[in-house]
Amino acid sequence: MMMSPSSIFTVPMIEIKKDGFQQTAEHSLFSASVVDVFTQLNQCFDVIKKLECPDPNILNCYMRRFAKTINKVLLAYADLVRRDFPRLTSREKTACILMNNIQQLRVQLEKVFESMGGNDLDPEAANILKELQSKLSGVLDELASMFANSLELKIQGSVQELGALLAKVKGGGNVALSKPSDRQNVSHEADMVLRPLMDLLDGSLSLYAQMCEKTVLKRLLKELWRIVIHSLEKSVVLPPLTDPGSELSKEAEKNLTPRQCAVLDMALDTIKQYFHAGGSGLKKTFLDKSPELQSLRYALSLYTQTTDTLIKTFVNTQTSQDQPSSEDPVGEISIQVDLFTHPGTGEHKVTVKVVAANDLKWQTTGMFRPFVEVNLVGPHLSDKRRKHTTKSKSNNWSPKYNETFHFILGNEEDPDAYELHFCVKDYCFAREDRLLGVAVMQLRDIVEQGSCACWCALGKRVQLDETGWTILRILSQRSNDEVAKEFVKLKSECRGQEDVVV
Repeated sequence: MMMSPSSIFTVPMIEIKKDGFQQTAEHSLFSASVVDVFTQLNQCFDVIKKLECPDPNILNCYMRRFAKTINKVLLAYADLVRRDFPRLTSREKTACILMNNIQQLRVQLEKVFESMGGNDLDPEAANILKELQSKLSGVLDELASMFANSLELKIQGSVQELGALLAKVKGGGNVALSKPSDRQNVSHEADMVLRPLMDLLDGSLSLYAQMCEKTVLKRLLKELWRIVIHSLEKSVVLPPLTDPGSELSKEAEKNLTPRQCAVLDMALDTIKQYFHAGGSGLKKTFLDKSPELQSLRYALSLYTQTTDTLIKTFVNTQTSQDQPSSEDPVGEISIQVDLFTHPGTGEHKVTVKVVAANDLKWQTTGMFRPFVEVNLVGPHLSDKRRKHTTKSKSNNWSPKYNETFHFILGNEEDPDAYELHFCVKDYCFAREDRLLGVAVMQLRDIVEQGSCACWCALGKRVQLDETGWTILRILSQRSNDEVAKEFVKLKSECRGQEDVVV
């Protein structure tokens, strides 16, 4: 008499907490609960084999039912591990065993799949097991990410120590790594700077190498690599601003010198070799192509670029400079802009007409004399006129100007690489004029039409992201470069305090 599927496939759920996540043996990296699960599953499969069912259709039915049972049992096990894992990440050995358990489920599942017929297995049953393998792989990725994230604060602390040591590296000017003496000195400094991070990684990774199966270790290494490189970018190369509206002179202190860049670049090579581990760790292609390393290399490369290249990068990346004007406008200006390209030489010219200003929000106890400053920002302008200024209007909060100015861009770059930066200021005799508000118009926005007439809202300052601030920090160090100094002052200037009117 044929046994019913329900009587064959009754597998009691294993309570994995009962084994305390202890290794099955000294040489084994997973706990007894995995063995218990597959002992009972294999017993069920032995029953199917002993039936010696002559009807392939009935056999396939048993195989499909058995595949569903395996799916149910292993996913339930994985859910239990995933549920308990967050509170166990601080117990590193236990966390490693739990990740190994999930990997061992995948290994044993592959063996069961082969014993059930492998590629000759009923397609429906095969698909159930293949999807299960994929789901378990996802669970392992999730656990590895969770465990690595639990170490993030320690890594960030070590990276901050690294940054403090890097700041102590002295010496200006470019470094010629082709010279053996320079390369040796930079290498020595890179080793010194890396010590806090390497001390942490040596202690942790040596334990993980002993406690984790190879597949688990590689997934964990990938997550740790991402955290380390991301932390280096955000804490050392592009440190966050304590106060986005602060004076740039304070932020410039976070700028990296060419020598510090060379030291950090060599340190990155050492970190990469460490995670590669002579071929037993992560592949070099994975490390080189990882978006985290590419992003960090790009950020680091900004420090070695010319002023023109950095300003062009600034114009291309800082597309939300006008955000403060939409959140808290302090007035508006009416402008008309026309682009012209010479058909023969390809030289570009910009004509700007400042028509008027309106509703200027400014309190003063003295004479109010607003004027508009028009700045052209972009590359290859060192030998060209970059600024024009309207006449000032006395005690008028909605002044009319109707003044026209011309800028020559040249033909080295398309108009997309340029922007117009408008400043409304209060003219002050015998002292520096006071900024009332700013507006930015990027020429890429009007290239297609060729002209634009509009009202532009004024903000108290421009909005920059980390790349924008980094470019300003770098250029602020170029004290002999007039274009750089002018650009930094323009983009870092903020509206000051108004007079208190009683």
